[in-house]
Amino acid sequence: MTIWVDADGCPNAVREIVLKASRRTGTGVVLVANRDLPPPKAPNASVVRVPAGADAADHYIAENLETGDLVVTADLPLAAEVVERGAKALSPRGEEYTAESVRQKLSMRDFMEEMRGAGLAGGGPSPESHRDRQAFANALDRWLTNRTPWGS
Repeated sequence: MTIWVDADGCPNAVREIVLKASRRTGTGVVLVANRDLPPPKAPNASVVRVPAGADAADHYIAENLETGDLVVTADLPLAAEVVERGAKALSPRGEEYTAESVRQKLSMRDFMEEMRGAGLAGGGPSPESHRDRQAFANALDRWLTNRTPWGS
């Protein structure tokens, strides 16, 4: 099983948590980005650089993941595709995506986009916190320990 990281928007602290877990457990990690990344300091980790373009990293991950893999992403359409393909998806804030939760989040995202377009809402997500990083590390540890479907 492999951990795929949508590395274009992934916080450095989250990447480091994933790489530390890879060193500890020997789990393979693939960081996918459309820009150069420093070589990962984990023997089972690699970087794939995809061409520049909208969603290029997302498409690469979706095409190469296998059932049971874990994808770390904040991208909701990618998370939906990952779950649909039988893999697991985890946000950099530690939220475990399920088919139902990702559908709800996509609906809310579309609604908020309409509200922003109408000038009725603004802003975006709050900055990542220590609590978010801890939630991510805990969720990653659960996946590494159990490697069973969430919510089971």
